[in-house]
Amino acid sequence: MSKGKCPQEAVEKARNIVLVGLMGSGKTTVGKALARKLGVPFVDSDHEIEARTGVRIPTIFEVEGEIGFRRRESQMVAELCARDGIVIATGGGAVMDPENRRVMRADAWVVYLDVPVKLLYERTRHDENRPLLQVADPLAKLESLRAQRDPLYREVADFVLDGGRYHSNQAVQRLFKEWEARCAASK
Repeated sequence: MSKGKCPQEAVEKARNIVLVGLMGSGKTTVGKALARKLGVPFVDSDHEIEARTGVRIPTIFEVEGEIGFRRRESQMVAELCARDGIVIATGGGAVMDPENRRVMRADAWVVYLDVPVKLLYERTRHDENRPLLQVADPLAKLESLRAQRDPLYREVADFVLDGGRYHSNQAVQRLFKEWEARCAASK
């Protein structure tokens, strides 16, 4: 995947790199930088959904509810994972669907960006484009989401990065080194 340094076929099953984690964990920021470093395209599943529908995620939630959004999200995850040689940032709830987890595990090297809830709260507390956090106590909501989703992130992940220990550039360097190590081990 990385411009000849690690041919796709050299790394078992990893047609793509998929980043999972709660909202605010840095999937988009890290994903863009990692894709740049690898010389491959980056795609954010939420941004793709917004581009195709012509509306923001909160509007989809308002009109179609969370169920409608999750249906769109599952279609997007399947479509993106069917491509080759891209870095994908998924929405925080994409792991809730067992089929999404199956598709990710089958076709990608999955990285869980595990970030402490208090740091997630600091990053997301003023972001109005996060419909699940438009509640009276967003910190409690993040804690609840983490309790529910953390086991699923861990289930699907090939690698867990402690996102509380690294700034985005350091996270990219760590993931790049891990990717290169996987490539070397597969030769």
